[in-house]
Amino acid sequence: MYARSTDSPVLLIGAAHVIDLARPLRELLNERTLDGIAIELDAERADALLAPEGRRPRGGGPLFARLWSLLQRRLGAEIGGGVPGAEMKAAALVARERSLPLFLVDDPIRSTLVQLVRAMPFKERVLLLASAVVGLFLPARVVERAIDRYVDAPDDYTAELRQVSPTLARVLIDDRNEHMADRLAELRHRGYGRIAVVVGDAHLSGLRTALGRRGIPTESVPFRELRAAKGRAPSSS
Repeated sequence: MYARSTDSPVLLIGAAHVIDLARPLRELLNERTLDGIAIELDAERADALLAPEGRRPRGGGPLFARLWSLLQRRLGAEIGGGVPGAEMKAAALVARERSLPLFLVDDPIRSTLVQLVRAMPFKERVLLLASAVVGLFLPARVVERAIDRYVDAPDDYTAELRQVSPTLARVLIDDRNEHMADRLAELRHRGYGRIAVVVGDAHLSGLRTALGRRGIPTESVPFRELRAAKGRAPSSS
């Protein structure tokens, strides 16, 4: 269909950190011809996610980061049917099974969090910490309703985040989108054209735009489509 693999669009796949969509993700990846798979992780997080259960390092970093990690694990167990990062791990395993290169395209998490804390005004820091603490005690059904609202209008969610915490949106979403787009553009330059990229769904729109500015075509499969596929019977192929 394409004269060269680098003419093909980058496949962007939106994941959710607290809902296990590993099965539909695997099916999607396995039906594609790929030169490689990229995931929204750095080396530290990838090592932790792929390590055997008893050898996974304990979380570190700022207090709010540890609280968010704890919140993700609780919600993953209660509403997601798995552990946080299940899609990233599934993508990494597909790459291994198919002997495809696995690319880690995200910024190092520790330096990102340090940058975030330094850049945040005091009011935003307090708000972020408070929301993490409150989230630990929210009933799972409340979070599920919030996820449903996000699925219906993801752009509205992002706009609200920018209004409430513009620094968080810039450091955790916008800046990382640009950096991931740079790394994906470099992979294209090296000849890896047919790449599937698994990222958090909140990155999907911005990353698509960032790649477009670099002249790279994209195809997107948002979280809502994977979530819908999870409810369907597994493929018989």
